[in-house]
Amino acid sequence: MDSLLSAPDAPDAHDPQSAQGAQSAPSLGGDAFSAIAPGTTYLNTASVGLPPTRTAEALRLAIDDWAAGRPSFPRYEAAVGAARASFARLLATSVERVAIGSTVSGIVGKIAVQLPPGSEVLVADGDFSSLVNPFAARKDLALRIAPLAELAGAVRPGTALVAVSAAQSADGRLADLPAIRAAAAAHGARTLIDASQAAGWLPLCADDFDYLVCGAFKWLLGPHGVSFLTVRPGAEDGLSPAFAGGYAGEDPWGECYGPITDLAASARQFDTSPAFLDFVATAESLALIEELGVDAIHAHDVALAARFRAGVSALGHTPIPARPGGGGADGSAIVAVPALPGVAADRLAGAGIQVSARAGNLRFSFHVYNSSADVDRALDVLGGM
Repeated sequence: MDSLLSAPDAPDAHDPQSAQGAQSAPSLGGDAFSAIAPGTTYLNTASVGLPPTRTAEALRLAIDDWAAGRPSFPRYEAAVGAARASFARLLATSVERVAIGSTVSGIVGKIAVQLPPGSEVLVADGDFSSLVNPFAARKDLALRIAPLAELAGAVRPGTALVAVSAAQSADGRLADLPAIRAAAAAHGARTLIDASQAAGWLPLCADDFDYLVCGAFKWLLGPHGVSFLTVRPGAEDGLSPAFAGGYAGEDPWGECYGPITDLAASARQFDTSPAFLDFVATAESLALIEELGVDAIHAHDVALAARFRAGVSALGHTPIPARPGGGGADGSAIVAVPALPGVAADRLAGAGIQVSARAGNLRFSFHVYNSSADVDRALDVLGGM
């Protein structure tokens, strides 16, 4: 597996060719993604990540065994345990604080239904619906929306919960998490962070927040059907126990019928039954993320995004700043370019370059299977328009 070379220097934003002439960077994942089709440049991890080859192989084997009448529950359980432990390490928390689920909205709903009537929930304008709508659906809550750049300043006495994505889906902007955490602590509010667009490339510590939720099918390179929740000690009362099923018991297989008399003492008490085949795949993907290291992935992804950001700026376009207001030194692995001609997406797709259109932006996202050559290929297409 290739190791990360020194990060490429940021190209001169005034010279379109300098973006392609800067020091090149290979993909970080190397041959771990050998199944990617030749001629494909995949810059759409913000929609769905690509599985490592070993992930796809593990899933195929599990499906074959299932079809042959050999489902292996010991293997399934081992995969759930391995994925839970990997996620805990990646998010710098303990495995006892990690619960599993299927969807982000389903997990957020457990928090939304537990809030007392009249509770104020503060969210960022334009944040992803899976994080926002469970609160909006409760008409007896006071949902308040503020611009992302003003979120920390909008926390006030009486705010019960601040819910925000670490990185915005629409444009990759990064929330000022330290400021939000400090403001919430000053006013006695709890914090809920959606790390679906961040975990896997952005270093995070789950224990900094009361709750952190994450779908595994983007930057963690897993399939749909796996999500994680971390719960800080003392915040357990903010989650409804009404959704506990058999898997939330201290002995899941020994207490499958009737009321659960002994819920797990750890965050497993908030588990929902796992989609076992999805966890077989996720465990393999998370193991690779651990092997590569989030710090190395962060350096790699952000350097590629910076290369693209400078190159597209040199072509006369203005990408959205990684941080609201343009402040802060750290960049995002997601670059959103507003007002690109509608034909741009078609031209890119015709050249085998996959990106996505979101909220009036053309969104490019860079991850471990990308290299500087992928950046330059996209810039070539955009420059030829």
